[in-house]
Amino acid sequence: MSELIDQSELQSRAARLVEAARKAGADACDAVAVTGVSLAVDVREGKVEESERAEGDDFTLRVFVGKRTAAVSANQLDDPDSLAERAVAMARVAPEDPFAGLADPDLLVKDFPALELLDPKEMTAESLAEMALEAEAAGLAVDGVSKSGGAGASWRLGGVVLATSHGFLGSYIASRHGLSMTAVAGDGTSMERDYDFDSRTFFEDLEAPAEIGRRAGERAVRRLNPQKMSTRTANVIYESRAARSLLGHLAGAINGASVARKTSFLKDRMGEAIFAPGIMVVDDPFKRRGAATRPFDGEGTSGPVLNVIENGVLKDWFLDGATARELGLRPNGRAHRSGSGTSPGSTNITLMPGEKSLEELMAEAGEGLLVSDLIGHGVNGLTGDYSRGAAGFWFENGEIVQAVSEITIAGNLKDMFKRLVPGSDLDNRYSTATPSVFIEGMALAGS
Repeated sequence: MSELIDQSELQSRAARLVEAARKAGADACDAVAVTGVSLAVDVREGKVEESERAEGDDFTLRVFVGKRTAAVSANQLDDPDSLAERAVAMARVAPEDPFAGLADPDLLVKDFPALELLDPKEMTAESLAEMALEAEAAGLAVDGVSKSGGAGASWRLGGVVLATSHGFLGSYIASRHGLSMTAVAGDGTSMERDYDFDSRTFFEDLEAPAEIGRRAGERAVRRLNPQKMSTRTANVIYESRAARSLLGHLAGAINGASVARKTSFLKDRMGEAIFAPGIMVVDDPFKRRGAATRPFDGEGTSGPVLNVIENGVLKDWFLDGATARELGLRPNGRAHRSGSGTSPGSTNITLMPGEKSLEELMAEAGEGLLVSDLIGHGVNGLTGDYSRGAAGFWFENGEIVQAVSEITIAGNLKDMFKRLVPGSDLDNRYSTATPSVFIEGMALAGS
């Protein structure tokens, strides 16, 4: 429950850090206090394999002396004055950063919306073990599953406090529940494995352990006896789980820091159509019970819900204060705390669904590759060149006919985005959410 995290004490400590930094000579400063409680249980073959509980605090003080900045961190706050003096001394010898500074006071959050971030249900090791064992049993019950790769259940609470020298003081607590199971099918050199999982803010939204285990088992069994493919050009459909990576590549390319560094293949495309007409991508920091929902960002500001792609057209970068100043733009509340400062990034980013189910996309494509798993990180952020290892299923006449593996999918994200067609099966559980997507005519390299 929220009583496990004393936000008032965290606020007091963060405020003391800010006061100490001003006394030490900082022109401006902010302090972040983060605390957490987590519990995780792993099981294998019907027995608890590991149970782990962790608790901890972390404090980061960022100071500005003119346009020079420095930050220091500590796990305990026994001597805020000493920590502040060290940070100010470091800042005085740091190089100047013309874009450094706190957020514009006019942008600071004044009212904190209710976003359903905290589930008051406190989990125990025993209840987590029961969930994991149930998921494992369901996976092992699937015909063709030969063994368990393990199952795990987790619960955590995280508290965040941000205090600034120009008057902002905000805090929130968020909960997270997770459950996963890995199943192994076949035997000897013909074994295949797959998994299923769920992660939710509220326990009541978590899928049933038996469902997660069953799906893990079924996914492993259908991967048995994969065949290699010859090199060809083919239609490709990414399952929702795999399609999230494509949306992640987009989020990286429209990150203001990448644009400012000129390392994004979309750096010159603002206001242009980069997807087909009708495509919408929305970033929503206020999504209730969302995985990346927050009442304020890493600078104490809040931006609007952004239609970053509207009717196929690129409309926004993700911007924090420093990046916005560098680009001559207005920040839009997408600051994440990162090391000694902030960096921009997405919150709950969603590729909005289309009208056709996965089965209808396969029927429309006729034949092609259904991607269920991706390997490696072969994407060039500067050019958009794309090359990923993949496994999945070959389909013909809209029906799966064979598991396949050891494939490389190649293309360029600029072309892939233009041809991308979203399905209707949006998986809305995660901070990066997509339906399945269909991309016509991609290069497949096989044996």
